[in-house]
Amino acid sequence: MSSQAIRYLILPGWQGSPDAHWQSHWQRSLPNTARVEQRDWQNPQRADWVAALEREIAADSRPVILIAHSLGCVTVAHWAAQAPLALLRRVRGALLVAPADVERPGCPAELRNFAPIPRELLPFPSQLVGSDNDPAASVPRVLELSHDWGSELAVLGGAGHINVKSGHQRWEQGFAYLYRLQGLIEQQARQRA
Repeated sequence: MSSQAIRYLILPGWQGSPDAHWQSHWQRSLPNTARVEQRDWQNPQRADWVAALEREIAADSRPVILIAHSLGCVTVAHWAAQAPLALLRRVRGALLVAPADVERPGCPAELRNFAPIPRELLPFPSQLVGSDNDPAASVPRVLELSHDWGSELAVLGGAGHINVKSGHQRWEQGFAYLYRLQGLIEQQARQRA
């Protein structure tokens, strides 16, 4: 897949992705990359976050790959469950990293308005990357989400929430999952041809 033919859209989670976060590094490294900016990173509102994603996809007719982290993953699922077909067709795939289980016991109150998490199959290829010690989502929950969404799954050992706090500033090895996703997209395109 030509990098000139595709654009990448970064979807940070709750509180955004600071400059040291791997999503910020990827935004600086990948060509044709933009970030979905939210009005309020501290007190996320599901309708606002979904609307911001839709505006970004609608603003550019080029095909897009979504690169979501944490609450950004749940935002993708909510958007896909109600998006217009014309916009869904622009999305070639989604890399979903460390999805936040907003239904878990002890979930921060700020995130609970994102529940329930949509359980529908995503209408585009997706690669979900979780961790066996992520405080935001247990392994059984990550397995459920990957099954429900139809995502290819990778569970990393000891990677925490795959963020700055867990030592994933540049996360160069994460590009392997992006390349795997691009392979899935190309495979699906060949099957349709």
